[in-house]
Amino acid sequence: MTERKPPGVSFESFVDKQIREAEARGDFTSLPGVGRPLESDDTTYDELWWIKRKMAREGLSVLPPTLALRKEAEDALATAAEAPSEHVVRKIITEINTKIREMMFKPPPGPPLGLKPYDVEKVVREWRERREGSERQQG
Repeated sequence: MTERKPPGVSFESFVDKQIREAEARGDFTSLPGVGRPLESDDTTYDELWWIKRKMAREGLSVLPPTLALRKEAEDALATAAEAPSEHVVRKIITEINTKIREMMFKPPPGPPLGLKPYDVEKVVREWRERREGSERQQG
């Protein structure tokens, strides 16, 4: 049943009265967070707040495409350094270079890419040097 605001009663006191009566009836005891203060959020309103909070709770993140490609390129170099053969190194670097070139020519909105394609021969040369150095240490 909904009570109507009596004439002559200020809006605040009417609301306060409704809250007090609901508390007395125990209407708020089943709400989550009872007895704890609300989380402080000093930021401006963001209509996607609930999505961001859910993603943080689930441990998910979404990077802008350029930042995601930077991370992917960094991972590709690390993977190439551990590759079992020169052929695999070339394949990894060629594939990431293709993605870098595509993004350079069709930049998405957001932060700049700040990458240029890797020199395949230089990466292969560095791979060989690391491999030869580790073989010398083992031999």
